[in-house]
Amino acid sequence: LQAYERRFPTCPLIPMFVASDTVNEYKSEDEAIHVIERRCKLDIDAPRLLKKIAGVDYVYFVQKNSLNRRERTLHIEAYNETFSNRVIINEHCCYTVHPDNEDWTCFEQSASLDIKSFFGFESTVEKIAMKQYTSNIKKGKEIIEYYLKQLEEEGITFVPRWTPPVACKLESSTSHTRRPVSPAINIPDSATKEGLNNKEILNTSSSPSEPTAGTPDDKLDADYIKRYLGDLTPMQESCLIRLRQWLQETHKGKIPKDEHILRFLRARDFNIDKAREILCQSLTWRKQHQVDYILDTWNPPQVLQDYYAGGWHHHDKDGRPLYVLRLGQMDTKGLVRALGEEALLRYVLSINEEGLRRCEENTKVFGRPISSWTCLVDLEGLNMRHLWRPGVKALLRIIEVVEANYPETLGRLLILRAPRVFPVLWTLVSPFIDDNTRKKFLIYAGNDYQGPGGLLDYIDKEIIPDFLGGECMCEVPEGGLVPKSLYRTAEELENEDIKLWTETIYQSASVFKGAPHEVLIQIVDASSVITWDFDVCKGDIVFNIFHSKRAPQPPKKDSLGAHSITSPGGNNVQLIDKVWQLGRDYSMVESPLICKEGESVQGSHVTRWPGFYILQWKFHSMPACATTNLPRVDDVLASLQVSSHKCKVMYYTEVIGSEDFRGSMTSLESSHSGFSQLSAATTSSSQSHSSSMISR
Repeated sequence: LQAYERRFPTCPLIPMFVASDTVNEYKSEDEAIHVIERRCKLDIDAPRLLKKIAGVDYVYFVQKNSLNRRERTLHIEAYNETFSNRVIINEHCCYTVHPDNEDWTCFEQSASLDIKSFFGFESTVEKIAMKQYTSNIKKGKEIIEYYLKQLEEEGITFVPRWTPPVACKLESSTSHTRRPVSPAINIPDSATKEGLNNKEILNTSSSPSEPTAGTPDDKLDADYIKRYLGDLTPMQESCLIRLRQWLQETHKGKIPKDEHILRFLRARDFNIDKAREILCQSLTWRKQHQVDYILDTWNPPQVLQDYYAGGWHHHDKDGRPLYVLRLGQMDTKGLVRALGEEALLRYVLSINEEGLRRCEENTKVFGRPISSWTCLVDLEGLNMRHLWRPGVKALLRIIEVVEANYPETLGRLLILRAPRVFPVLWTLVSPFIDDNTRKKFLIYAGNDYQGPGGLLDYIDKEIIPDFLGGECMCEVPEGGLVPKSLYRTAEELENEDIKLWTETIYQSASVFKGAPHEVLIQIVDASSVITWDFDVCKGDIVFNIFHSKRAPQPPKKDSLGAHSITSPGGNNVQLIDKVWQLGRDYSMVESPLICKEGESVQGSHVTRWPGFYILQWKFHSMPACATTNLPRVDDVLASLQVSSHKCKVMYYTEVIGSEDFRGSMTSLESSHSGFSQLSAATTSSSQSHSSSMISR
């Protein structure tokens, strides 16, 4: 607060902040409450013509700071005095002490803008206001650190907490036992125009405005961490909080639980940037394939229930859920021929989702954090038929997907009764397995698992399966050969796969170099609103919106065969005729937007004219490199022959009548969910309303 107060009456680091005068000030007798109201003079960076038309050189804001030392809160609110009958600006920010950690400062900020009329320059004023607001936020950290350093140079490094006068202590202590929280002043939801500079960033962590799904009542104390997350160093705890806060500010979907975020941090040795990238790519993948709902909405085919030789079986000595897989008894070729890769992959995903659920249950049962499971793989019966090429390809793909989206979920892998053919399979599979995961493998040949250092070191004797010489009946299916009568043709499997890919309101499209994907939207009423939501699943693309008064020719579907593409669900439609000229036959209505792999983009456009609008996703550059050093399956298996000049998007569009759309009457810029980076693009326009919660 002392650093903040040094910005008045003026601040050389904020050129637009010309001067300020105190118009009202109040202090309570015990000095717990201090309210100060200032009239601030601002030189807004606006075109000279606009200032001349408005008839002003400066604008004035009223700022009110309300400090409650007893509750340890600071509320800052502001509103515009100039043009208040034409433009209404309200801003509010609040500093509070985190309820569970007194060393943390919680910071919330919001601002609203309502332009009723402004001499026909409403759109210009809105852009100037948003530009100024964004600029001030970016300078906030620099300004507060400048004054903090100034205080340190003067020898001020500590400010003692307020304590009540002796006469008030008894009354204060009794009143506090009756009410846990009592705000000193009820302040409307607004904030200071220039005040948002200094309140942008503190070198402390910020608290979310809503409880996080990952923590009960957002408890972040030592007991919660030890009970649900395990032993964390201060650095690791800080990484978790910062990454979770970043997700809350930028991710527009379901926020993962703390345990899940921790897995990605551990997989990248708590490097936040790397963990954030793979986590956001995984969140996009979960959204595309609706993985969050797989246990509730998908029933495995009967073939899997009868012939997939795997299942859950009690837990190991550490309390981890135990999954038993009798791979040697499983007919991988028969399962792939009867079901296809997609159904097999989906079944493995459901197993992993069930594993996450069991980890949560065991955490409650055993009273300690359990975030991974143990897998016991019995290779008795493994032979050369298991090395069937399509089956190995399916296995490698499954490993790749699981490694990318379920990191640090495998606590231990016990491989029993490995036959002589096992080294061949291991040579094919091991390059696709992360080094950290490989360290968790324990391989036993023959009956070695029965001796010292064997199975009894990890699993209680009472639950060793009967087929391994134990006394516990194991209900895992015995597998066996899949009857050939259940085999499906390639066409049937392809149709089945497409069905699996399209169980969503989103559509999937392929974008090639020289072959963009385009969607036609016909608008009858001007001022309708086109909205879009899309994820860039692979590669980098450029998103464009065009308008044409005449309808394009019937869409041409690009031949996937020309690109050697066999993956299901992708389509490519081109609408703009090659003889059309930009500016004559059609026009661009939004600036091109470059979208990186892994990003999620939402936006809308208010149409000015009826006619035909074309949304276009165009190839931008070579697909982004994977974040892991592990080779990709598609790079190794030449049979896939996937083109390097291919991008994939998953999109959803909708047209809304203007009367149903509660947004700005100017075009709304696309907003990134920040899946690849937190950038200036990570903002969203809605009712010209902006809010931020920033933490360090």
